[in-house]
Amino acid sequence: MSGSAGSDDRQWVVVDTDTGLDDAHSLLYLLAQPDVDVLGITTIYGNCEVEDSARNVAYVLDVAERGDIPIYGGADRPLEGEPSIAWFVHGRDGLGDRGLTGPQPVLQDESAADFLVRIANEHPGRVDLHPLGPLTNIALALEKDPDLLRKFRSVVIMGGAGPYPAPGEATVTDANTANDRLAAERVFRAPNDGNVVMVGVNVTSHALLEEHVTTQLLASDLPWARFAGTTLDAYNDFYQYKWGRRISAAHDGLASVVLHRPEIVTGWIEGPVDFTPHGGSLATRIALTHEGYPLVFGTPEGPTVRAVTSFDLREFRRRFVHALAYGTTRGALDA
Repeated sequence: MSGSAGSDDRQWVVVDTDTGLDDAHSLLYLLAQPDVDVLGITTIYGNCEVEDSARNVAYVLDVAERGDIPIYGGADRPLEGEPSIAWFVHGRDGLGDRGLTGPQPVLQDESAADFLVRIANEHPGRVDLHPLGPLTNIALALEKDPDLLRKFRSVVIMGGAGPYPAPGEATVTDANTANDRLAAERVFRAPNDGNVVMVGVNVTSHALLEEHVTTQLLASDLPWARFAGTTLDAYNDFYQYKWGRRISAAHDGLASVVLHRPEIVTGWIEGPVDFTPHGGSLATRIALTHEGYPLVFGTPEGPTVRAVTSFDLREFRRRFVHALAYGTTRGALDA
């Protein structure tokens, strides 16, 4: 599909991405689904520079033989201050510095923010918006259309940290909302129709891909799977120092499966969002305790956001690994 909506029985998605290693896997997952139409991909800084993000999108689309999907250039820095680029996780090129080369991206003349406003207004209530990086592009689009979020069918964000942690557990923060705190505040405080979903690091950190997944992908004869395996192996280069094993968390991957198959979610919490500094970092959370109670220091006003608190790990792995291993060659898994 090339920037136009498909039939009514398909899911129409726009992805906003700072295309690093797990973002690339998320794109592969969505592109493997026969019931998903990706209408366009907007780029943002974060895991890598925005120029590298666009190049990496073009690489993924080339691997998937989907060069028809338009790419829109987005912001190269947060609304205030300088960007923080996660080269230490994703490599200088965003794909693990494994020497991967692909076609140069052809960017549309329309900016990412303008495209988001246009597609939402052309198809109100029909398109799912899927931000996987800092929320700068979404905030810029909200400046043009303050009711933007209400015009998407859903807005499934990989970012935030769910509710406050249970007593004795550590507070977790995520790079996406911390990278542009002002943009995150504007997005989570913008009017919505109960359609904004937070898939935070409190749950994505449990979406682990075991060692054998990398081995399986690298042994495949399919270029799609070998690319997925090469980038997963690079991601494990970083995560091995977290757990002492070559496994990694599919942060963006879980968010994409939630977007496509929300029935894998086994627990939700709903409430307004607050932005509390903790330990020198910034936690973006649902303003409720782990048990769902009000905060002792008061709950801020604001629109309600739904946050995932638990999910079916086995079903997530089944669907996600199948997409990385087989792409479009075997179609979607049966429900």
